[in-house]
Amino acid sequence: MRNLDLSPLYRSIVGFDRVANLIEAAARQEHAPNWPPYNVIQTTEDDYRIEIAVAGFGEGDLDLEIKEGLLSVRGEKKPSADEQKFLHRGIAERAFERNFQLADHVKVLSAELANGLLIIELKREIPESAKPRKIKIGANGESHLELVSDEKAA
Repeated sequence: MRNLDLSPLYRSIVGFDRVANLIEAAARQEHAPNWPPYNVIQTTEDDYRIEIAVAGFGEGDLDLEIKEGLLSVRGEKKPSADEQKFLHRGIAERAFERNFQLADHVKVLSAELANGLLIIELKREIPESAKPRKIKIGANGESHLELVSDEKAA
């Protein structure tokens, strides 16, 4: 694994320590496990969907948790009471943990299990205080803020 020196990045950004920490974390996850497979889909400008292939897992075998902007999906198959003799076992039911770093203001709306896929719906909801604003400079030294509309921003 390569070591990245991000000290120039820290010198040139102010107040974005979290962004630099995310870059470092992404560099460390270079060898993260690639099972189970998943899709991340952008359905609209502010709506996203994560689809994780979890064949063989039931709702009781899956656990979702959000902590400090990190969505963790864990799966652990409970041992069944009736022991079966498999001649071939091709459906992997091994325990897993998948982590997704959520951007600021991204909320989890719902999660459902359908056709072997765990579907997690996400939405980015930017609060009014974080939306871009135009600053007008007043003649008497007062400044005024005006919300920038989508048409002006584009």
